Order: sequence, then structure tokens, then C-alpha cells
Amino acid sequence: MSAPVAPPGWSRWLVPPAALSVHLSIGQAYAWSVFKPPLESALGLSGTQSALPFQLGIVMLGLSAAFGGTLVERHGPRWAMTVALVCFSSGFLLSALGAATSQYWLIVFGYGVVGGIGLGIGYISPVSTLIKWFPDRPGLATGIAIMGFGGGALIASPWSARMLDSFGADHTGIALAFLVHGLTYAVFMTLGVLLIRVPRPRPAPAGAPSPAGPGTGGDLRVSARSAVRTPQFWCLWVVLCMNVTAGIGILEKAAPMITDFFATSSAPVTASAAAGFVALLSAANMAGRLGWSATSDLIGRKNVYRVYLGAGAVMYLLIALFGGTSKPVFVICALVILSFYGGGFATIPAYLKDLFGTYQVGAIHGRLLTAWSTAGVLGPLIVNWLADREAAAGKDGPDLYALSLAIMIGLLVIGFLANELVRPVHPRHHLPAPAAPPAPKEAAHGTDSRRP
Repeated sequence: MSAPVAPPGWSRWLVPPAALSVHLSIGQAYAWSVFKPPLESALGLSGTQSALPFQLGIVMLGLSAAFGGTLVERHGPRWAMTVALVCFSSGFLLSALGAATSQYWLIVFGYGVVGGIGLGIGYISPVSTLIKWFPDRPGLATGIAIMGFGGGALIASPWSARMLDSFGADHTGIALAFLVHGLTYAVFMTLGVLLIRVPRPRPAPAGAPSPAGPGTGGDLRVSARSAVRTPQFWCLWVVLCMNVTAGIGILEKAAPMITDFFATSSAPVTASAAAGFVALLSAANMAGRLGWSATSDLIGRKNVYRVYLGAGAVMYLLIALFGGTSKPVFVICALVILSFYGGGFATIPAYLKDLFGTYQVGAIHGRLLTAWSTAGVLGPLIVNWLADREAAAGKDGPDLYALSLAIMIGLLVIGFLANELVRPVHPRHHLPAPAAPPAPKEAAHGTDSRRP
């Protein structure tokens, strides 16, 4: 199951497409909001209940990445991609059975638990390999792959909406849509399993500088066990959690949110327009993963996170003040927030590499993704629960989301402060560099030691 070592002359630019085939598939998770209204209607669910499979999937993503990160490092990317393929596709098949039999708990278990494991293992499967292939441009490399996770909904959202239109929005139509998803993604993810390669080991000569250069993480060796004991790890945990909570709150409820914001206006948003808005958010998410991560190679990871968190708080403030009266303001601010959300995911592996080195960066990344699990509960819970509570109190339109928007601004400020506390890792956490091969011995008077 080990990924084959790349033969001489193998182009490293073939590795990102392998990662993309997996990430574009599991990125379907961001199109879950398309299924929320049909599930609520067909099975009599509340907004909070219909968010449960997505929330649980994100929780399992973080947990499986945390506990499976070391296994991914040990067994390699092909093993990880295969596990992701089996779990993610099986999750859809179980969900199809649950929808067909109107057993919602089976959808929660299939999509949330089984599929969530596939999300986590698939998400981290190519990260370590990409950083090893691209030590000179880690932000760009991980951005190319991880943008697929953000862009998955760009394909899945209109595709899912079209299937629901064709099959019907009742429980039978939902079941058929889940079935088609599971089978199609299994085929597509197989391409990544077959294409992935790992770089040939190239030990540097004794005394040679790190290819990534000093201070970029290429000359550091910090184990995953040591990394979680550093304040830098936990500062980044808070940074990622706050940034993800703020973004995922909009993303998970995107279609109902834009509909609610303008329900009482002279030009309400239709279901098809709401699905198009979800696709636009996916495009911004995808573009941010590539554009902002590449920018981080130029301006530094800490500076780019200042943009994500500081400007993100401003965007939320604009939505709170003007979003209910102007569709362009609402849409543009939401797109910017989602670009920051995606950029945060794509930049974090390079940030970890800068601080801890490449030695066990995949395992460290997996442990950090528990922040995503926490955010996957917090973001949808804040937005859905508060919206349900305000609706029960008789409020409508933008008033349903006023308090949740204020909370998101506060969370982004907390993340901004945590990012300011990040400093280089103390040398006591560094592992010693691998021993260099011994130099050839020379005989006295400079004669060749290889003579008989």
C-alpha cells in the first residue's frame, strides 16, 4: 500500500493533481447546506438538527486527523488516500440507506462518523508529501491541494441541486443523490491513489545548508509529541479555531442565511439563487486557499493571518451594519470572509513547517485540526441555535443573525491576539540533526586511504 518512490525525472507538478482528486471529492462537505432544506422538509427536522451530520463530520475530521496523523506519516499518502476513499464513499452509501428508510440517525452516522473519518484522513493525506516535494514554496504547494477542499462545493453545490430537482426533494430523491455522490467520488478519488508518488531520498552533504533556508523551518526538527507541549502550538490552535468558527458559521448555513436576510425585501432570494450563492462562496474559499497561501510565501505567515483575522472582523461588522439593506455588501463581505477562511486552512501547514520543521509536520497538522473539530461544533451551533431562538421570539430577516455576527467579531479579535503571541520555538524542543555520513579517512601525509 506504500506510495511508490518517484523515478528519476518525475515531475513534482504531478503530485498536486493527485492531492486535488482527493480534496475536490471530500470538499463536498461544504455543500451540505444544499441538503438542509430538503432534509428539514422530508424528515421534519429543525435547522439545528439538519446541521448535525455536517457538525459531526467536522468533529470526526479533526479527531481522525489528530489520531491518524502519525499513522499517515508511518504508512504514507497512498495508504491514507485509500482509507479516505473507503470511508468517505461508504458514508454516502450509509446515508443513502438512511434517507431511503427515513432513518435520520443512519444519515448522521454515515455522513458524520464514517464519512467524517474519511474527511480527516483524506485531508491530511497529501500535506506532508507536498511540503517535501516543494520545500521552496510550501504555501503555494499546500494551497494548490487544499484549495480543492474549498472548491469541492463549487462542483457539488449545483450538482446536488440539479440531482434534487431531477430525483425530487423527498426522502427517496435525497437517497438517490447520496448514492450517486458515493459512487462517483469513489471513482474520482481512485485517480489520486494511483497517481501519488513520494520524493526520492536525497541526503544533503555534511555541512550543507537546509534547502529551505535558515529560519523557514527546513532546518528544524520538532516531534509531534514535543510540538503539542509548546505555547506556539496552542496559539496556532486558537488562531485556527477562531478563524474557522467565523467562516464555517456562514458556510454551513449559507443558503438559508441569504434567504432569511432578504425574505422581507422587495426582491427575495430564490432557492436556485441561494444555491448559486453557495457556489460563489465555494469559489472564494478555493481562490483564497491558493491566492492567500501563495501570498504568505512573500509576506510571511504571521502577517497574512493578521489580514485574515483583522480584516475578517471588519467584514463581519459591515454585514451586521449594512448587509440587510444591500445584497452587494452582504455577498462581497461574505466572499471576502470565505477567502480568509480558505486561506487560513491552506496557510497553516506552512506556518507549522516554519515553526516546527518538516520532520513530523503531517502528524502535528493532524493534531492541530482538533481546532477544526471544535469550530465545526461552535460555528454552526452559534448561528443555528441563535437563529432558531430569535425566530421563536418572533424576529425575522437580519435580526435572526445580529447576535451571532457580534459573537463572530469577538472570536476573530481573540484569534488576532493569539497570532500576535506566536514566537519561534525554543531550542530545547528541537531534536538533534541526523548524523552526517562519515567522511572518507585519509592516510598520513595526504595519501589516498583507499590504496591497498
